[in-house]
Amino acid sequence: MDWKTFEALLSGVNKYSTAFGRIWLSVVFVFRVMVFVVAAERVWSEDQKDFDCNTRQPGCANVCYDHFFPVSHTRLWALQLIFVTCPTFMVVMHVAYREERERKYRIKHGENAHLYDNTGQKHGGLWWTYLLSLFFKTTIEVAFLYLLHLIYNNFDLPRRVKCDLWPCPNQVDCYVGRPTEKRVFTYFMVGASAVCIVLNVCEIFYLIAIRVLRISHSRSLHTSPKMSCSELDCDGCQTLAVTAEEQKGNEKNICLLSQT
Repeated sequence: MDWKTFEALLSGVNKYSTAFGRIWLSVVFVFRVMVFVVAAERVWSEDQKDFDCNTRQPGCANVCYDHFFPVSHTRLWALQLIFVTCPTFMVVMHVAYREERERKYRIKHGENAHLYDNTGQKHGGLWWTYLLSLFFKTTIEVAFLYLLHLIYNNFDLPRRVKCDLWPCPNQVDCYVGRPTEKRVFTYFMVGASAVCIVLNVCEIFYLIAIRVLRISHSRSLHTSPKMSCSELDCDGCQTLAVTAEEQKGNEKNICLLSQT
């Protein structure tokens, strides 16, 4: 996949996102992908070569490195970025499915016929797809943060580790290359991931709140009390029919006094 295709997909995702979703997309692809590609990957490029132990025993440094760094930070972050962006494209695929149904419906019933008022509007199944993608993204972010903390005990990176695994002759000291630089990038990527989690949670609450307000407003329109002629002390009255546009608002009953 080239950058133009990737950019087209991102613009499609951004088109159907809320304000929180657009901020999330900016954080992911500016503060995470760009930092990962431009800087972080270079820092870990020769990680195993920079891992030096104070022994010349063949195989000792390799065994110790594999024990303390079973999965490279950059490989873990690459997997995280891949998995965390996949749920976002669920929304794009759902919109594409709606557009295809809309196209077939127009072919069958004419160009002026519409199956959806707006194929990109987050109502019905698309709203659930969008909400489900947010839950997936949040779960993936939390899972990878927990996995990183589980593998390395914490998010810190030591300068020196002690290793006594075979084939090392005894307990040896091994030194990590560029420890400060790696520690800075680790905290930066963890912080960016935490910001994305907060944005996802805020967007979930935002979508639910908007949905609840819309449902409550719709119910209030249908259950609003109608004016009765008896309440207006009318001797005689006549209820006039209202137009379709007026029915979108509150229904109005017009009472006319009858003269005897």
